Amino acid sequence: MNDLAVQSKLDFLAPVTPNSDALRALFDSIAEGASEREQERRLPYDVIDLIRRSRLCALRIKTVNGGPGATARELFDVVIQLGDADQNVAHIVRNHFALVERFVRNHPQGKHAKWLTAVLDGAIIGLAFGELETKQAGSREVRTTLAPDGGGYRLNGIKYYSTGSLFSDYVLVRAVTLDGESASAIVPANREGVELVDDWDGFGQRLTGSGTTILRDVWVEADEVVFDREGPFYTQPYTATIPQLILTAINAGILRSILRDATALVHRRQRSYYHAAAERPADDPILQQTVGQIASNAFAAEATVLAAADALDVLDAVRDRGEHDTSAALEASLRAAKAKVVVDELTIRSASLLLDVGGASATKHSQNLDRHWRNARTLASHNPGTYKARAIGDHVINGVPLPTSGFF
Repeated sequence: MNDLAVQSKLDFLAPVTPNSDALRALFDSIAEGASEREQERRLPYDVIDLIRRSRLCALRIKTVNGGPGATARELFDVVIQLGDADQNVAHIVRNHFALVERFVRNHPQGKHAKWLTAVLDGAIIGLAFGELETKQAGSREVRTTLAPDGGGYRLNGIKYYSTGSLFSDYVLVRAVTLDGESASAIVPANREGVELVDDWDGFGQRLTGSGTTILRDVWVEADEVVFDREGPFYTQPYTATIPQLILTAINAGILRSILRDATALVHRRQRSYYHAAAERPADDPILQQTVGQIASNAFAAEATVLAAADALDVLDAVRDRGEHDTSAALEASLRAAKAKVVVDELTIRSASLLLDVGGASATKHSQNLDRHWRNARTLASHNPGTYKARAIGDHVINGVPLPTSGFF
């Protein structure tokens, strides 16, 4: 069956909205062939094009600006569902959702207006931030330069782990001027001098395009640059809470996939062990208990992510009133950090339990069930839970606030 066999049944004349029939149809279509795509390493360009036409990535644009106006809780519910449908695709759009929050949703005027229009039209924004030359992962130190050139600038540098940029319409590049001023340049992904390299070779999240971005003398218009001094895009505390929680939400989505695969495994098993408690696998209390544990883990993971998202809605309300409440931002970051520590562990553990449900035959390469563990483990490694747990403990014991930047 074609990857997008159900596509002809979909009607995306209007943007999808949370809990809509069109959204469910979209996810059904994305789920078709997701395992096979990963197994054969077929990059999901067609799926991303379908997402463009569905306007999924405009979910958080406010209604007053022409968007669906989804709450943070609704967004993260959608991310969980998308992670269930395709673990790689959910990760591809992660940076887009984070950048919409920073640069578009609350800044619909001036130079940001064109990006608002682009997102409403379905455009996807990727991110080129990380540099291997920096000594500390997650730091704001960058060496990519933005040099004045007539009425614009020239952009030069090399970025790594550019998740999603391979599929994006625009790429946001973090850079510094020759005077050391921090800025973001948002340029078309196909502009001359921008090279997106598919060289990610991790054992998990193989289709996310998390490769290298090479910038060679890229022309940047003056209105494509946003300096940090122009707004609280990277300077206000805990600006990374949303992208961090998205990673956790994808793992919660993977857990839903694990549960679905575990249930299907039991139903299609033809044999059991000679010392099993029941002849028919579906009647085996040990297998029932294992699937019940996975189901409980999935419920807990989803509830935890959505509880963390609720704190982001509280933070939105504070900022919509024009207030700057650091305590609300800290609470949202704390919930996201706690969610990561718990959900990552539940997902990785459940990916192992899945193999207990199926036995040795479940480890066949043709079944591709190892993808759940590989992908969950890769997502968890983006920001080690040990460091998050330590920071949470220091806060609880000593009242020390979480780090205000980087991975918080």
